[in-house]
Amino acid sequence: MPFALAPLDLQAAIVDLDGTMVDTLGDFTEALRRVHQDLGLPVLDSPSIERMVGKGSEHLIRSALAAAGGAASLYDPAWDAYQRHYGRINGRHSDVFPGVAEGLQSLRGRGLRLACLTNKPTGFARELLAEKGLAEFFDVVFGGDAFERKKPDPLPLLRTCEALGTATARTLAIGDSSNDAAAARAAGCPVVLVTYGYNHGEPVRAVDADGFVDSLAELA
Repeated sequence: MPFALAPLDLQAAIVDLDGTMVDTLGDFTEALRRVHQDLGLPVLDSPSIERMVGKGSEHLIRSALAAAGGAASLYDPAWDAYQRHYGRINGRHSDVFPGVAEGLQSLRGRGLRLACLTNKPTGFARELLAEKGLAEFFDVVFGGDAFERKKPDPLPLLRTCEALGTATARTLAIGDSSNDAAAARAAGCPVVLVTYGYNHGEPVRAVDADGFVDSLAELA
């Protein structure tokens, strides 16, 4: 049964990016492959990397280093290499999930303001949204470097609601993981999760959320 938006009396929606709108696992895998080759480390496969996605670039790089047996002291060169490589391949190994454009168009058609809030760096997020033809849907875009803390902390959602000028209780959070749900719960936002995302390799329907959708088109 489709998730029902009407009873929420919404003013806005805050939408996650990786795993929610765009399948970026290929970008992460390729960027980390290049980083690890630069550092002489074993290359990780996509299923391993998928479980590391969602908590920001710092967490991804540190987790990948640890999984490959790299020393913690390699973090700084790994960070620099990751920024360089990801900037070159951003969007080239990723695809928009089916139903995303239709879902965003429907939300805009309801008069809602939209924000993209992701733990991906803001610059990479803006570039990816533009590359995939999604930038026009959003009033504001904030990445993991926009605020002092990242999701699952509620601060990014609270600040995004302030930027939108909307009440948290009337701002729907849309994501793919327990990170998104925990941040929304703590901020006082209703939250719906997509069933096809990453969620650190855990079953998404076990997460405390107000609803689940198999496609953002179900929000139409």
